[in-house]
Amino acid sequence: MYKHLVRLHLEYCNSVWAPYKKSYIDKLEKVQKRATKMIPELRKMHYPDRLKQLNLLTLTYRRSRGDMIETYKLLTGKYDQQVALALPKNVTGEYLTRGNSNKLLVKRCRYELRKNFFSNRIANMWNSLPDYVIISDTVNIFKNRLDAHWKHSDFLFHYRATYNGTGD
Repeated sequence: MYKHLVRLHLEYCNSVWAPYKKSYIDKLEKVQKRATKMIPELRKMHYPDRLKQLNLLTLTYRRSRGDMIETYKLLTGKYDQQVALALPKNVTGEYLTRGNSNKLLVKRCRYELRKNFFSNRIANMWNSLPDYVIISDTVNIFKNRLDAHWKHSDFLFHYRATYNGTGD
Protein backbone atom coordinates (compact mmCIF):
# COMPACT_ATOMS: atom_id res chain seq x y z
CA MET A 1 0.00 0.00 0.00
CA TYR A 2 2.87 2.36 0.77
CA LYS A 3 4.28 2.11 -2.76
CA HIS A 4 0.92 2.83 -4.38
CA LEU A 5 -0.58 5.40 -2.05
CA VAL A 6 2.18 7.26 -0.22
CA ARG A 7 5.38 7.12 -2.25
CA LEU A 8 3.64 8.62 -5.29
CA HIS A 9 2.98 11.79 -3.31
CA LEU A 10 6.54 11.93 -1.96
CA GLU A 11 8.02 11.64 -5.45
CA TYR A 12 5.63 13.95 -7.25
CA CYS A 13 7.49 16.43 -9.50
CA ASN A 14 10.95 15.38 -8.32
CA SER A 15 12.74 16.67 -11.39
CA VAL A 16 11.41 20.15 -10.80
CA TRP A 17 11.46 20.28 -7.02
CA ALA A 18 14.19 18.14 -5.53
CA PRO A 19 14.98 18.94 -1.91
CA TYR A 20 18.58 19.94 -1.33
CA LYS A 21 18.49 20.90 2.33
CA LYS A 22 19.22 18.05 4.71
CA SER A 23 16.20 18.95 6.84
CA TYR A 24 13.83 18.54 3.87
CA ILE A 25 15.47 15.28 2.82
CA ASP A 26 15.20 14.00 6.40
CA LYS A 27 11.51 14.88 6.54
CA LEU A 28 10.77 12.98 3.34
CA GLU A 29 12.80 9.93 4.36
CA LYS A 30 11.12 10.00 7.77
CA VAL A 31 7.80 9.17 6.12
CA GLN A 32 9.31 6.10 4.46
CA LYS A 33 11.09 5.13 7.69
CA ARG A 34 7.82 5.29 9.56
CA ALA A 35 6.00 3.25 6.93
CA THR A 36 8.62 0.50 7.07
CA LYS A 37 8.43 0.43 10.88
CA MET A 38 4.74 -0.44 10.71
CA ILE A 39 5.62 -4.02 9.76
CA PRO A 40 5.89 -5.80 13.12
CA GLU A 41 8.62 -8.26 12.06
CA LEU A 42 10.90 -5.45 10.88
CA ARG A 43 10.25 -2.90 13.61
CA LYS A 44 13.49 -3.57 15.53
CA MET A 45 15.74 -3.53 12.45
CA HIS A 46 17.79 -0.53 11.30
CA TYR A 47 16.34 1.49 8.44
CA PRO A 48 18.83 0.31 5.74
CA ASP A 49 18.19 -3.31 6.75
CA ARG A 50 14.43 -2.79 6.54
CA LEU A 51 14.84 -1.31 3.05
CA LYS A 52 16.89 -4.29 1.90
CA GLN A 53 14.38 -6.72 3.40
CA LEU A 54 11.47 -4.98 1.67
CA ASN A 55 13.40 -4.41 -1.57
CA LEU A 56 12.83 -0.65 -1.31
CA LEU A 57 15.31 2.08 -2.19
CA THR A 58 15.88 5.41 -0.50
CA LEU A 59 13.95 8.35 -1.85
CA THR A 60 17.29 10.09 -2.45
CA TYR A 61 18.35 7.28 -4.78
CA ARG A 62 15.00 7.34 -6.58
CA ARG A 63 15.29 11.12 -7.10
CA SER A 64 18.81 10.77 -8.52
CA ARG A 65 17.71 7.91 -10.76
CA GLY A 66 14.75 9.97 -11.99
CA ASP A 67 17.05 12.90 -12.74
CA MET A 68 19.34 10.67 -14.80
CA ILE A 69 16.40 9.21 -16.73
CA GLU A 70 15.08 12.72 -17.51
CA THR A 71 18.57 13.80 -18.59
CA TYR A 72 18.84 10.78 -20.90
CA LYS A 73 15.45 11.60 -22.43
CA LEU A 74 16.41 15.25 -22.95
CA LEU A 75 19.77 14.47 -24.53
CA THR A 76 18.47 11.73 -26.83
CA GLY A 77 15.51 13.72 -28.17
CA LYS A 78 12.72 11.73 -26.53
CA TYR A 79 10.88 15.00 -25.89
CA ASP A 80 9.75 17.61 -28.40
CA GLN A 81 12.90 19.65 -29.07
CA GLN A 82 10.96 22.91 -29.41
CA VAL A 83 9.78 22.80 -25.79
CA ALA A 84 12.44 20.65 -24.12
CA LEU A 85 15.12 22.10 -21.88
CA ALA A 86 18.41 22.49 -23.74
CA LEU A 87 21.18 21.16 -21.53
CA PRO A 88 24.56 22.86 -22.09
CA LYS A 89 27.11 20.36 -23.40
CA ASN A 90 30.83 20.54 -22.74
CA VAL A 91 32.22 21.07 -26.23
CA THR A 92 35.61 22.45 -25.24
CA GLY A 93 37.12 19.01 -24.81
CA GLU A 94 37.94 19.57 -21.14
CA TYR A 95 37.83 16.69 -18.69
CA LEU A 96 37.29 13.97 -21.29
CA THR A 97 39.56 11.47 -19.55
CA ARG A 98 36.87 10.02 -17.28
CA GLY A 99 33.17 9.36 -17.45
CA ASN A 100 31.50 9.51 -20.84
CA SER A 101 31.88 11.22 -24.19
CA ASN A 102 28.60 13.15 -23.87
CA LYS A 103 29.54 15.42 -20.97
CA LEU A 104 27.48 18.35 -19.79
CA LEU A 105 28.89 21.75 -18.96
CA VAL A 106 29.20 22.35 -15.23
CA LYS A 107 28.27 25.96 -14.57
CA ARG A 108 29.68 27.84 -11.63
CA CYS A 109 27.08 29.42 -9.39
CA ARG A 110 27.37 31.96 -6.64
CA TYR A 111 24.19 31.08 -4.80
CA GLU A 112 23.21 27.77 -3.26
CA LEU A 113 19.72 27.95 -4.73
CA ARG A 114 21.02 28.18 -8.31
CA LYS A 115 23.32 25.18 -7.74
CA ASN A 116 20.25 23.03 -7.26
CA PHE A 117 18.45 23.91 -10.48
CA PHE A 118 17.92 20.81 -12.61
CA SER A 119 20.55 21.64 -15.24
CA ASN A 120 23.20 22.33 -12.58
CA ARG A 121 22.20 19.56 -10.19
CA ILE A 122 22.55 16.75 -12.71
CA ALA A 123 25.75 17.75 -14.52
CA ASN A 124 28.36 16.15 -12.24
CA MET A 125 26.34 12.97 -11.78
CA TRP A 126 25.74 12.62 -15.54
CA ASN A 127 29.39 13.33 -16.36
CA SER A 128 30.53 10.55 -14.03
CA LEU A 129 28.48 7.87 -15.80
CA PRO A 130 30.47 5.60 -18.13
CA ASP A 131 29.83 5.41 -21.88
CA TYR A 132 28.22 1.97 -21.76
CA VAL A 133 25.42 3.41 -19.59
CA ILE A 134 24.61 6.55 -21.55
CA ILE A 135 24.92 5.00 -25.00
CA SER A 136 21.67 3.07 -24.87
CA ASP A 137 19.09 2.59 -27.59
CA THR A 138 16.01 2.82 -25.39
CA VAL A 139 15.02 4.27 -22.05
CA ASN A 140 14.55 0.80 -20.55
CA ILE A 141 18.05 -0.27 -21.56
CA PHE A 142 19.38 2.94 -20.00
CA LYS A 143 17.48 2.25 -16.77
CA ASN A 144 18.81 -1.30 -16.56
CA ARG A 145 22.40 -0.24 -17.22
CA LEU A 146 22.15 2.63 -14.73
CA ASP A 147 20.80 0.30 -12.05
CA ALA A 148 23.57 -2.19 -12.75
CA HIS A 149 26.19 0.56 -12.56
CA TRP A 150 24.80 1.89 -9.26
CA LYS A 151 24.10 -1.56 -7.81
CA HIS A 152 26.66 -1.25 -5.02
CA SER A 153 26.31 2.48 -4.31
CA ASP A 154 26.02 3.62 -0.72
CA PHE A 155 23.06 5.85 -1.42
CA LEU A 156 20.98 2.86 -2.49
CA PHE A 157 19.97 2.14 1.11
CA HIS A 158 21.65 4.96 3.08
CA TYR A 159 19.96 8.23 2.24
CA ARG A 160 22.61 10.42 3.89
CA ALA A 161 25.33 8.94 1.71
CA THR A 162 26.02 10.91 -1.44
CA TYR A 163 26.80 9.65 -4.89
CA ASN A 164 30.56 9.75 -5.44
CA GLY A 165 30.61 8.92 -9.14
CA THR A 166 32.36 5.57 -8.83
CA GLY A 167 29.34 3.35 -8.40
CA ASP A 168 30.69 2.28 -5.00
